[in-house]
Amino acid sequence: MIHLKTPIDVSRLKELTVGDKVLISGTIYTARDQAHMRLIEDENPAFDLEGSVIYYVGPTPARPGQVIGSSGPTSAYRMDSLATPLMKRGVKIMIGKGNRSEAFRKSMVENNAIYMIATGGAGALLSSKIKSSKVLMYEDLGTEAIYELVVDEFPCFVAYDLHGNQIFKGGTS
Repeated sequence: MIHLKTPIDVSRLKELTVGDKVLISGTIYTARDQAHMRLIEDENPAFDLEGSVIYYVGPTPARPGQVIGSSGPTSAYRMDSLATPLMKRGVKIMIGKGNRSEAFRKSMVENNAIYMIATGGAGALLSSKIKSSKVLMYEDLGTEAIYELVVDEFPCFVAYDLHGNQIFKGGTS
């Protein structure tokens, strides 16, 4: 089990290989399609993209007494064409579910970033690892707004590493 703290230092990413179990602690940010489109154009985002982690999720509303509702990962391929500009600005880890395109994989390697997967269908478990949640940007997008999440030992698996290896095909593409 590998423990990472945010913001992410690229030297730590070099230690990771496909299939590694990782627990992330610190601040991560949510973003899906619409938020990505806006963030790409935003010259002064409300958070520093350098070393950041973006989690592809649209959390459900919190019930009374909860920090956040169910927070399971969404399919990542929808962000493939939107991820490169954010990686170029410093995003180092993206978390979602499912395979990505070959163009994304190549861009990820070029930008020293990695892709991790969280377990789909485990939204309640994943939300228990979120210690605080607040809407940070684009509130009008509702559940697709950018949330700032403080997480403690948020569980993921390395799906694509810095060397271009991927969990979906069992090796380098």
